[in-house]
Amino acid sequence: MQVILIQDVNNLGGTNELVNVKNGYARNYLIPSRLAVEASPSNRKQLEEKQKQMAKKEEKLLAELNSVISVLQSSPLKIGAKTGTTNKIFGRVTSVQIARAIKEQKGYEIDRRRITIIDDVKELGSYKAKIDFGKGQEIDVDFEVTAE
Repeated sequence: MQVILIQDVNNLGGTNELVNVKNGYARNYLIPSRLAVEASPSNRKQLEEKQKQMAKKEEKLLAELNSVISVLQSSPLKIGAKTGTTNKIFGRVTSVQIARAIKEQKGYEIDRRRITIIDDVKELGSYKAKIDFGKGQEIDVDFEVTAE
């Protein structure tokens, strides 16, 4: 029997997926638990329509993401840090400071957990950080540490 999953089911499939299961499993567990619906022609049309809408949303999101990426890579970020006489930074530059600089200088708010600093930043100079947007979208962002 073919059913369309409404929710993710372990070892079976994800939401909005068409799967083959045994009749008893579908009638006694999946459908009464509201985990799936029968794959009737009308339900299949609804599934196709949902998939089309999801594809449009994903395409729009990808276009927006590409514009954000181009803005972030256009020029390096400037991050101020307190330094000693030998150009060593008191403390270190963290992903929180990079996220704050992106918000102030570029106008985009990015979660600090998505930012990974590639090198240890303990001196003044230019460095790189990696931002992971998910779904395989990862970019390197240049930032420059300057004395305050």
